[in-house]
Amino acid sequence: MFDFFSAKRPSTLASQAMIATSHPLSTAAGIEILSAGGSAVDAALAAVAVQCVVDPLMTGIGGDCFALYAPKGGPVKALNGSGRAPAAATVAALKEAGLGDEIPQTSPHSVTIPGAISAWCLLHADHGTMPLERLFARAIGYAENGYAVTPRVAQDWAEAAELVGKDEHAAKVFVPNGRAPVAGERHAQPLLADRLREIASKGAAGFYQGETAAKMAAHLQSLGGLHTTQDFHEGTDAAFWTDPISTSYAGHEVVECPPNGQGLAALLILRILSKFDMRAEMSEADRIHLHAEATKLAYHHRDALIADPASCPDVVDTLLSDEVVDTLAARIDMTRAMAPALWDEPEHKDTIYLCVVDAEGNALSFINSIFHGFGSTRLDPETGVLFHSRGASFRLIEGHPNAIAPKKRPMHTIIPGMVRKDGEVVMPFGVMGGQYQAAGHAAFLSGVLDLGLDLQAAMDAPRSFAHDGELQVEPGVSADARAELEKRGHKLKVMTSPIGGSQAIRIDAETGLLSGGSDSRKDGMALGF
Repeated sequence: MFDFFSAKRPSTLASQAMIATSHPLSTAAGIEILSAGGSAVDAALAAVAVQCVVDPLMTGIGGDCFALYAPKGGPVKALNGSGRAPAAATVAALKEAGLGDEIPQTSPHSVTIPGAISAWCLLHADHGTMPLERLFARAIGYAENGYAVTPRVAQDWAEAAELVGKDEHAAKVFVPNGRAPVAGERHAQPLLADRLREIASKGAAGFYQGETAAKMAAHLQSLGGLHTTQDFHEGTDAAFWTDPISTSYAGHEVVECPPNGQGLAALLILRILSKFDMRAEMSEADRIHLHAEATKLAYHHRDALIADPASCPDVVDTLLSDEVVDTLAARIDMTRAMAPALWDEPEHKDTIYLCVVDAEGNALSFINSIFHGFGSTRLDPETGVLFHSRGASFRLIEGHPNAIAPKKRPMHTIIPGMVRKDGEVVMPFGVMGGQYQAAGHAAFLSGVLDLGLDLQAAMDAPRSFAHDGELQVEPGVSADARAELEKRGHKLKVMTSPIGGSQAIRIDAETGLLSGGSDSRKDGMALGF
């Protein structure tokens, strides 16, 4: 097994354009488009289409998407590509179906109408310059003719193989020999190639309307789902542009997508940390402790309050207010861990993130996800679409802001990020890892903006995460720091798998130099010219 903890690399430097993804074939597809004069959106769509093929347990066309787009010299726009629950989905209906307090990952009720393709097509219509047939060419080729599985993908695939193998249709595609493919082994998904051709030809209608939509709805109904063809038809225009949210940190403006994403939690962590002198000399244990306590405070409020924007209209102004931030920061005791915050959300890990800066200076921060590993693990044998499990984050509690309801969007963990200074974008960035993402945004930005680390060094630094009543730490955290953290009352868990992943591109406003990083914990890379 490859040691993803110890692998290190320098940041990538370029002067004109750059793309950073978590898979080498995705990065290669994106740089090819940039080299041919394509826009940031063109490159991102080429890259994400490839990754939906070559990293199938992390992302797919049956998932959701969020993005932040900044045209050179223009304002940042937020794109919400999250899908909605079926029109018949209610807490009462799911309770009658025998569900308890949570929606299981593999339940058909965990499948909301996928929003990714709606988002891709809206992005392309507004900011793409090349036809989708050109952008999807690499992905279609890999899906139809096969690709070599990379080391980190193989490792994650092996861990998820038993669960995905329980769905007879998914098993035929993803564990055809009764096991996950090993690194270097060839894998293909011919039906996925057909879907990408259909989307390239017909746009969003090729996914949400006609025969494909009818087949997807019928398969979910056969599993007990409440999905209808009409639900899929209405998913055609589910994606929408909206205003981002932001806060100041270390002399920069940090920009996130608004709810239903958890970007608000990242901003709240940063606001809490800003009440401490993060640039001062501080021990490793102190930094980890402070980040853990701020994370627990922010996530406690995330779980209670963040949901579909229609269900939490004032939550942004409330949580980022000085009164709330000062109160929360005052609760942190540097000598001891607080009692664990209530944490009863289902765990979710699996996402891909990429970012692009094109030759015109346009920047895109882009994230696409199927939620758990292999999403719901439910694959429609007629279309080859693997459905995500985003509906598993809904609550089955009447009156809760994130309670499932007809055509409602669930709380999302996937969050692209962007940093501006003096009104200009200086860094699209993102962190993968489900629950970790908001905490990861704060930790990465503190490394870059407080400690002055270069992008790759900030990404590769040992990670920690206060989650579910324990403090997860990677092996790179020193023994002395671990002992001190345990002394303060943290229940430590040393992780055997890496915590999350990340990509970023920094733009030097004076020279135009691009500096890119791609997390060594993944197979990907940043490339530019």
